[in-house]
Amino acid sequence: MSSNIQVTKTCENCGEQFEAKTLVTRYCSHTCNRRHYKKRKREEKLQRFEEKKSQSVLQLPDVNYEALGAKEFLSLKEAAVLIGVSERTLYRLMERGSLEANKIGRRTIIRRSAIDKLFK
Repeated sequence: MSSNIQVTKTCENCGEQFEAKTLVTRYCSHTCNRRHYKKRKREEKLQRFEEKKSQSVLQLPDVNYEALGAKEFLSLKEAAVLIGVSERTLYRLMERGSLEANKIGRRTIIRRSAIDKLFK
C-alpha cells in the first residue's frame, strides 16, 4: 500500500537511513531484504543445531541393564545398548564372523553366550 508520505527510516540490515513510502517498510532495498532473510535463516539453523547438540550430549536411553543382562536372547538394538556400540558395528562383527547371530524371520537374534564369547 503506497501513499504520498515519505518517512525516514533506518534499514534493519545495513543501518543506513532511507525514505520509506509506507509505514511497514523495513529495508532500504530488495538486496538488503534478501541478505537479512538469509542471515536470519542461517542463525535459526545454527540455533536449532545447538539445541539438538545440547539435547543429545550424553543422553543415554532409559535401559534396564539388569534385565538385559538376564536375557538369554537379545535383539540387535538390545545387544548394541548392552555392549555400548552401534548396530552397524554389530553387523560388521557378524560379517567378520566374530559374533554369531541367528535369523528368525526378519529378526536377528544374538545369544547372550555369543556376546560373552566375544569378550573372552
